[in-house]
Amino acid sequence: MGRPATRPTKLKDGFYIEIRNKGSRSGVKLYNATEMHMERSIKMYEQSKEVLILGECVNGKFKNKEPKLHVAK
Repeated sequence: MGRPATRPTKLKDGFYIEIRNKGSRSGVKLYNATEMHMERSIKMYEQSKEVLILGECVNGKFKNKEPKLHVAK
């Protein structure tokens, strides 16, 4: 077993959402190459999880400063 990584991971260019259990403070980031794939992922997880839309990432930085909480309709 080795040491954990100390450097932050490099993010690919594309669209990201964060999936969490309801009421949880941390979650998992999911990468999608296109906005259409991101919308499909949101629909898949919105019923059972909290979905935060992180937005588009270019050169390792997000265009949107604040993530948006997606509420199931």
